[in-house]
Parts: sequence; structure tokens; C-alpha cells
Amino acid sequence: MSVLCGIAGWVDKSLIDSKLFYPLNVKTSGDRLRFYATQFSLVEVDSSYYGIPKPENVEAWATQTPDHFTFDVKSFSLFTNHPTQPMSLPPDIREQLPSNLRDKNVYLEKMPDELLDETWERFRAAVEPLRAAGKLGAVFFQFPPWFLPSSRSLAYVEQVQERMFGLQIAVEFRKPEWLDARHRDGTLAFLRSRDIPYVAVDVPEGHHTSMPSVHDVTSSKLAVVRFHGRNHDTWDLKGVPPNVRFRYDYSDTELTEWVPRIKEMERSASRVHALMNNNYSNYSVKNAQQLQRLLEASNS
Repeated sequence: MSVLCGIAGWVDKSLIDSKLFYPLNVKTSGDRLRFYATQFSLVEVDSSYYGIPKPENVEAWATQTPDHFTFDVKSFSLFTNHPTQPMSLPPDIREQLPSNLRDKNVYLEKMPDELLDETWERFRAAVEPLRAAGKLGAVFFQFPPWFLPSSRSLAYVEQVQERMFGLQIAVEFRKPEWLDARHRDGTLAFLRSRDIPYVAVDVPEGHHTSMPSVHDVTSSKLAVVRFHGRNHDTWDLKGVPPNVRFRYDYSDTELTEWVPRIKEMERSASRVHALMNNNYSNYSVKNAQQLQRLLEASNS
């Protein structure tokens, strides 16, 4: 199938603690990845948002998975205009920070140019083992609600694509105005002109932070949809962990809504990635398996 299903993070604590997916004798990260790869052909690396992984760890991921396995990698937080703790930076880069930046969150615009360039270089080096193994799907750049639709923001997306030196990137917006009546056509046209996939999302509808239900394909190479759950009670909570905010168990009926949409995406893109980010207990793996079955049934 050109549609791959998976989840965000194979070492999610809530999933491990549930004891409902991994066999009890599977205890290390590597063993969990090996087992996970017997169930799915796609996973999203979420830990790369919190810190740049070591290339040797990424090399291990590549060797621990079958040839057909695919990793999508979330961008390091600094590159998407999120506040980043100095401790998240590589130690030698952190030590070179000006003293006034060492004790508080670092933001992209405050980062000295030469240190920013080096941080990008480290991130590219980190994902290189996956690219070399033919297992890198896309690098996800998930921009925050304060990343507003503007020519300056579009120029930054262009810069991100250039920084990644031709590696596949995909963009997820968290500010609904990107897709309102005024901006939608321009946003999608821009992404198409750069052959950058727009990351469609499934979220609770009706909140001022809810992205519109748009699943337009903006790249012939790849289309992506991420399922964040539909928990209205927790969606707008601030400062809560993901397993609280995204706690939601999709029904077959809700996932069935996506089957024709994904089929439509598949007609326009050579690959489609569908990822569950509803990280609570075993909800993500259960729902990813449900979606796989529904898609397979639609093909029979």
C-alpha cells in the first residue's frame, strides 16, 4: 500500500505503562522499536523536538528496522519558533551561548547566527543515517499558534526547506488563520509551488485554536495526516502533558470518515502517511491498527 499508518513515538511512557502493546519481556528502546516494526511500517520520531538525537542512536534505529520501514522526524523545537531550553542544545553549543541566554528559554531570533548555523548542521547530521538507509520519510515542522500568516513567515518556510538541503519536509500550522477565507488559497498555492506537503490534522472542531478540516494535497511526493484526538475538554488546556491533552480513543465510525479522504489524497500523492498522536494508554496503536484495517477493507 502507498498509505502507511503509525504512531508518534514508540517509547511513549503512557503506551509503555499501559502494558497493552509491548510484550512484557520487551524492555529496551531498541527491542521496543524492533517489536513495533513487526506491527507497523511507519513511526514518527517525537523526541527530536526536545533535543537533537545523536547520530549513533539514529544509526541504531536504521539497523533495528526492516528495509521497508519509514521514519518521520519532528523538527527540533528551536527551528519552529518554539521556546527552547538551553539544556536541550548540544553541550558545546550551549557553552558558547552568550551569558544572558544561558538561564532562560532560547528563541530563534535571539540565537547568534554562527551557533544557529551549527545547530542546523547538527540536526541534518542527526537525520543523515535515516536518509542514507532510505528510511527517512519527512521532517515535520510544526509551527506554533504565534507563527502568523505573512510574507515573512513564508520566507522562513522557504529558508527551512533550503536549510534541509533537499530532504523532504512537511509543514503543520497551529494558527487557523493560515486556512481562513483570506489566506487559504495563498497558503496552499505557496506550499504547492515549493512541493511541500501540508500536514492535515484531525482535531476537536469548534475551538478558536482548531485548524479547519482541510486535506488538500500540496506535494506530488507525499501527503500527511496527523490525528490529535477530539477531546474537547482538554484541547485548550495550557501546560498539560500530551497524554492529557490528546487523550482520545477514536471509534470505527470516526476513522471511517477519513477513509475516502485518504483515498483521495492517495490519488494525488505517491505516498500518504497517517499518524496517531493521541498518546494515552494504547489508544494510538489501537487506532492506527483500526485505520489500517479500514483502509485494507476498502481495497478489497
